[in-house]
Amino acid sequence: MLSGIRILVVEDEPAVAATLVDVVEDAGGEVIGIARSVSEARQMIRMQAFDAAVLDLHLSDGEVTPVLEALQARKAPTVVYSGGELPAQVRQRHPELVALRKPVLPGRLLAEILRARKQRT
Repeated sequence: MLSGIRILVVEDEPAVAATLVDVVEDAGGEVIGIARSVSEARQMIRMQAFDAAVLDLHLSDGEVTPVLEALQARKAPTVVYSGGELPAQVRQRHPELVALRKPVLPGRLLAEILRARKQRT
């Protein structure tokens, strides 16, 4: 399903990050890295090549808006995978953003990654 697609995971909870890695790899994708903080995510966005990102909205070191903005500036297909609702101001600024509320079935997450990629092409 994700054959050859490189994914950046932005998630600070180790168990959730490990599950995301398993889902992506089981579908034939490649996780190019796991960013556990805003600063790590911003650095990876600048330095790594990837095809899509899965982003948690709540990281331990702060607001992820700069991460989301960097992903959007790069035109990186992004799926928000978070425990809470997408804030209204984020939804207003990025109406095309795919947002899933944890937990979801792996097939749904994979389908939304593919859909986000299709929207960007």
